[in-house]
Amino acid sequence: MHRIPLFSLINKYDTAIWVRVIGTILTSLAGFMMRPYLVYYLYDKLDGSILLSMLIVGLQPLCGIFVNLYAGSLSDRYGRKPMILAALIIQALAVGGYMFASHVWEFALISIVNGIGHAMFQPAANAQISDVVPEEKRAEVFALLHTALNMGSAFGPLLGLLLFTWNPTIIFLSCTVALLAYAWLVIWKVPETLPVQSTEQKAAAKSKPKIRWRDHKPLLWITLLMMPVSVLYAQVETTFPLHLQQHFENYKTVFATIITFNGCVVIALQLWIAKRTEHITPYIIIAVSYLLFAVVSIGYGFVPIFAWLLVVEFLFTIGEMLNGPHIQKVISVIAPEDQRGWYFSIFGMNWQVSRALGPVLGGLLFSHYGGKVMFGILGVILVIAGIAQSRYIRGLNRNQEESRAKAVLQA
Repeated sequence: MHRIPLFSLINKYDTAIWVRVIGTILTSLAGFMMRPYLVYYLYDKLDGSILLSMLIVGLQPLCGIFVNLYAGSLSDRYGRKPMILAALIIQALAVGGYMFASHVWEFALISIVNGIGHAMFQPAANAQISDVVPEEKRAEVFALLHTALNMGSAFGPLLGLLLFTWNPTIIFLSCTVALLAYAWLVIWKVPETLPVQSTEQKAAAKSKPKIRWRDHKPLLWITLLMMPVSVLYAQVETTFPLHLQQHFENYKTVFATIITFNGCVVIALQLWIAKRTEHITPYIIIAVSYLLFAVVSIGYGFVPIFAWLLVVEFLFTIGEMLNGPHIQKVISVIAPEDQRGWYFSIFGMNWQVSRALGPVLGGLLFSHYGGKVMFGILGVILVIAGIAQSRYIRGLNRNQEESRAKAVLQA
């Protein structure tokens, strides 16, 4: 009797989706084992140079900004599967390189190569979802992937702490194996999903004029207005731990607990929230998420009590679960069928830009004015961006409804 719901869930989605889920669990677990301790590893290897460590870590998203401009277009032209495979293998080689590197230029090269692989993966993988999942189910699938991602954040940091204390090389080896295992699953189980009509248009695409940015204003505005959210994420990974250090003696434990709490809540609630909100108009969901992020930013700056900080983190997690799947669904809907990879690559640049520049800008504000001012300013920006984003997406929905009505009348 209990097998029926399980088989029903498995059969609900394409095999490519389940490979993505399994691969995300593998790579996110390995990634969260490595990510919190990579700076410490570089710090030790580079003779205690904080500046060099931060610069090397920052090379990955900085490189990703430029790769993102082309990665999506390549997946639209040559297919999703080749790009996904190339991205996973490149990342595996880069992460494995940490086990052997000892000089500054070697670490810098590894970070650049890893940035290339990471930037190649997301546009092709997200476009693949748009290829095989109906529009009304995309938010639910993106939520499923978000749940898989947070399995890594729930368990990875604690496992990574144990392995880092024992032997850091084991962490890099685990990440390499996870990436190669994911690549093997893609080879074995995932077919090419690039729409047939897009394949037929390859020759025509080569002769098309260059893309005119003014023809893609919705994509550009949504990407721009998403940046305050990704800047908040960037601060959580960089300046927020320093802010905690000023208010808590056991700040490392506090920070690790917050990350684990976030991951556990996502695992418990993400699919339920996605199911309950899939029929709600996206602009309403996105407006609520931005409001929650604004409250969270102010809470990060002004809440000095651990119990209340967990409440703030709960609000952050709810905002995260609302925003991520629905904003990605909006991108999948506005993207032309033959440009899905390119659309997701451009949208993904908001994360790359924020991860590259956000810590620098946040660090300047933090060092001169403190965490309260920095997070307070970011909270105000999030309110303004949320209003603008919601109104803009509402306008897009209205235009789409009018276009559909005209099409029905003409038919």
